[in-house]
Amino acid sequence: MVDTSVKTPDPLPEGVLLALRRASTATITTQLLSRGLRNQFMQGLRALNPAQVNMVGVAFTLRYIPAREDVDVLSVFQDYDHPQRKAVESVGRGEVLVIDSRGQQRAASLGHILATRLLHRGCAGVVTDGSVRDSDGFATLEMPTFAMNPSANTNLIQHHAVDMQVPIGCGEVAVYPGDVLVGDSDGVVCLPRHLAEEVAEAAAAQEHLEAFVLSKVESGRPLRGTYPPDEATRAEYEAWAAENPLL
Repeated sequence: MVDTSVKTPDPLPEGVLLALRRASTATITTQLLSRGLRNQFMQGLRALNPAQVNMVGVAFTLRYIPAREDVDVLSVFQDYDHPQRKAVESVGRGEVLVIDSRGQQRAASLGHILATRLLHRGCAGVVTDGSVRDSDGFATLEMPTFAMNPSANTNLIQHHAVDMQVPIGCGEVAVYPGDVLVGDSDGVVCLPRHLAEEVAEAAAAQEHLEAFVLSKVESGRPLRGTYPPDEATRAEYEAWAAENPLL
C-alpha cells in the first residue's frame, strides 16, 4: 500500500529534476499508464504565460471550500495569518502551490500580487483548477502558472481557504503534499513521489528512442516496423544510440 501520510519530503535529486524538465507530460502520462495510473493529468488547465510553461516542482497544497457570506468578508484580508496568505508565506523553494478550487471559476484562486510573492520565495509554479485575477500580470510573470480561466472576482466570493499541506483534488486528480508536478504546453501531470525517480529515468529513455523513430518517420518510413519499432528497427536504434548517447 502507498504511504499517503503527510510529511515534509526530501528535495528531489538534481538528476531527477533535470530528467523531468526534459520530459514531456505526454511521455510521463504514458509511463504512468504502464504502471497502472490512468488519471494523473489535470484536465482543462492552461498555461497563462506561453514563455513560462516548463514546470517541475514538489506539491504544496491549499484547499478551498465554498465561501459563506457571514464568514468571507473583505476585512479578513487584514489578518496576515489568513490561510491563503499563510500558505503563500509557507511555500518553499522548488515547491509548486497546488490549489483545490473544486473546478469553480467564478472567483479567482489568487491574484498577481500573491503570485509575485511566491516568485520571490522561489516557488516553482502555481496550479489551480479554478481561476486567477490580474491576468495581464500573469501573462508576463516569470513563473509557470496553470489555471482554467481568468476572473476579476476575489476568491472570497466563492472560496474559503481552510487547509494547507493536506491531500486535495485538483483538476479531478488526487494530489498529496510532496507529489511531483510537471507542466508544459499540454498542461500539468501529477507524478506520485515514490515513482518520480523511476519514471524520470524511463521517460528519458522513451524520448531518446522516440527521437530516433521520429527521424525515420520524417524520412518517409511507414509506421509498420517503425512505430512501434520492430526488432530490426530496435537494432538500428541501438547502433544509433551508441553514437548518440542519452544525456
